[in-house]
Amino acid sequence: MPKVGMQPIRRSQLINATLEAVDQVGMGDASIAYIARLAGVSNGIISHYFKDKNGLLEATMRHLMQALSTAVRERRAALGDDSARAHLRAIIDGNFDDSQVNGPAMKTWLAFWATSMHQPALRRLQRVNDHRLYSNLCCEFRRVLPQEPARAAARGLAALIDGLWLRSALTGTTFNARQALQIAYDYLDLQLAKATG
Repeated sequence: MPKVGMQPIRRSQLINATLEAVDQVGMGDASIAYIARLAGVSNGIISHYFKDKNGLLEATMRHLMQALSTAVRERRAALGDDSARAHLRAIIDGNFDDSQVNGPAMKTWLAFWATSMHQPALRRLQRVNDHRLYSNLCCEFRRVLPQEPARAAARGLAALIDGLWLRSALTGTTFNARQALQIAYDYLDLQLAKATG
């Protein structure tokens, strides 16, 4: 019988091992046995907590999505300025938080995106993530722009955030957060200028 309180520790240990495995060998070669070995547990522990590899990937993605949500929420809560610009910049900053742009996280996001095209549970998670970003951006743009321009600006900024992230992930080099932030801020400023122009 497992010790009381071990479930959260084991789950966290296995999620961290999954991130490490995907970083080291990619999703295809990150077998249950490989992940279990990195975590220092038996294969059966993974089955016990996650059922299978897809369950473990889903839990790992929920972990990354929670880290993303926390990064955005904390930045927004710390704002001294309640303007749409400040909130939009906080959303951009959160999306380029270290929890999202480190090597293991980036490789796992890429594996998730590829796998989500074929797994309904992962596809649902991807839709939730996409909708959350678009909805948050649209809500803030809507404070200063009419409805259709706000929607267009939100779609554009969401695509830019994802595109900057994806291009960097595919280069295999360290993510240049400062450059990505500046490009996203410039786009934001162009969109907000429409509110005063």
